[in-house]
Amino acid sequence: MLRVGFIGTGIMGQPMAINLLKAGFPLMVFNRTKSRCEPLVALGAAVGRSARELAEQSDVVIAIVSDTSDVEQVLFSEGGVWHGVRQGMTFIDMSTISPRATVQFSKRLLEKGCEMLDAPVSGGERGAREKTLGIMVGGKRDVFDRCLTLFQAMGKTITYAGPSGNGQKTKLVNQVVAAINLLAVVEGLRLVRAAGLDAEPTVRAISSGAASSWMLTNLAPKILNNDFAPGFSIRLQSKDLNLVTQFIADVGGQFPGAQLVSSLFAEALRRGFGEAGNQGLINLWNEAGGQEPPMASGKV
Repeated sequence: MLRVGFIGTGIMGQPMAINLLKAGFPLMVFNRTKSRCEPLVALGAAVGRSARELAEQSDVVIAIVSDTSDVEQVLFSEGGVWHGVRQGMTFIDMSTISPRATVQFSKRLLEKGCEMLDAPVSGGERGAREKTLGIMVGGKRDVFDRCLTLFQAMGKTITYAGPSGNGQKTKLVNQVVAAINLLAVVEGLRLVRAAGLDAEPTVRAISSGAASSWMLTNLAPKILNNDFAPGFSIRLQSKDLNLVTQFIADVGGQFPGAQLVSSLFAEALRRGFGEAGNQGLINLWNEAGGQEPPMASGKV
């Protein structure tokens, strides 16, 4: 069985790592905040002193961290994965980062004979806990096939997306659709309030028809209960939409919906809502007394 090193045991990473342990994979974990490793140690995981040590003692190293710069640090800083990799290893990045940087990282790892898969996830904390994540994977097909059992231990819908970087590109398409969908939910609930409708039966009614969606089913009840705990934070949503902006600049074209949601999440971040769940986007209007918040400038 593959020996796995796991880097990043936060909101998403910890339940994903727990599911790997439950599936029987020998696991060594590393996190800059050591206390986040304790639940995994209680379940039988070992703790590495560095990312390099994980690489030295693993067949596959998985990372799920916040941004492109964090993945670069995990890989190439002093004590990083790069210094411990060897021929035949695989590094799997399950973060959401720049597709362009992903291709560069993959090429550099390959200089040492280490393959890389970019495998970002969708489904939030609940999907990570319940092993129902969507996983979009870029890289070589044979490497994907070798690692499929790992993905199956963490997710439900595992899709091979093509060459290196395509997993990240697919995830950014997902983020555009998801963020626009969330804005639709927020706008609908604001209209419910403005019209004086009873919110719960209204949401139940529209959830049974063409307006039904993951965002409506999972986040509308949280908004109605003023529950803004993060399954996926506004800060990370805004980060992903910044990646979308860069991606669209590379591919070209007009994407007004992406421009709108990117501006709104940037404004939510500016107002200090960054650590709230992304359903907290509605607080832009709650704070503004129902008035339209100012839009950030820039074209997408």
